[in-house]
Amino acid sequence: MKRLATIGIYDFDLDGFLAALRSAEVGLLLDVRQRRGVRGSEYAWANAKRLEAALWDADIAYAHLPQLAPTTELRELQYAEDARAGEGKRSRTHLAPAYVERYTREILDEADLDDVVEVMPNDAATALLCVERDPEACHRSLVADELARSYDLPVVHLKP
Repeated sequence: MKRLATIGIYDFDLDGFLAALRSAEVGLLLDVRQRRGVRGSEYAWANAKRLEAALWDADIAYAHLPQLAPTTELRELQYAEDARAGEGKRSRTHLAPAYVERYTREILDEADLDDVVEVMPNDAATALLCVERDPEACHRSLVADELARSYDLPVVHLKP
């Protein structure tokens, strides 16, 4: 049975991140970031080449799905809401309603999620990756909700 997880980068170190993936029996990590880099030396492990190498060593497959990443314009919309609410990307607690509506209409509704489900293994979980710690503050939760609803998939959100 196909299973879905979500995971962010913030507040993890590499060992904790890999332990969370192993604990959830993740066999495939789907990166839904537009830019596959993270600022800050404490997150250097999460930059694309290093992350892919660590996942390879952990026997976890990796794929980048830029078609599910928010555009720069959408990210700017969310940053404006963050500024209004006095939150930063690392402390965000929710997504702006305008962001959710536009991400859903412009990205999610246009995506072929059949292709995503097709690559998901039956014998291991698949995890959606982005940077925010909390899924409700990240577009990966919107993708996960749609996959769960449309394909009757169980979802677990992995946190540090």
